[in-house]
Amino acid sequence: QVRLAESGGGLVQPGGSLRLSCVGSGRTFSNYAMGWFRQAPGKEREFVAAVAWYGFKRFNEDSVKGRFTISRSNGENTVDLQMNTLKPEDTAVYYCAASRSDGVPTDEEEYGYWGQGTQVTVSS
Repeated sequence: QVRLAESGGGLVQPGGSLRLSCVGSGRTFSNYAMGWFRQAPGKEREFVAAVAWYGFKRFNEDSVKGRFTISRSNGENTVDLQMNTLKPEDTAVYYCAASRSDGVPTDEEEYGYWGQGTQVTVSS
């Protein structure tokens, strides 16, 4: 069992930045690929970014590449999502998730553990 808890969401103006953090507990955090997903009102949940246990990273290139970065600290059991140059369309609930995959899956079905989510609102 892996328990995940996100923090860092809030209200930010367009062009601003936020840093989301996810803390994991339970089984060995370093064995899991960690991902961030988001779900906007009325839309399906979508992949944002992920980092493999060995550090390889993948991003949703269409929507966040060049603006968001993902990092993890296996020693501290954390994975962060740095979001820069935020746009109103980035408004969503952001979820942290853990996967036993050795890669960086983009399909939410490959993630077995999820946090409760944190709201990010980008608005002036």
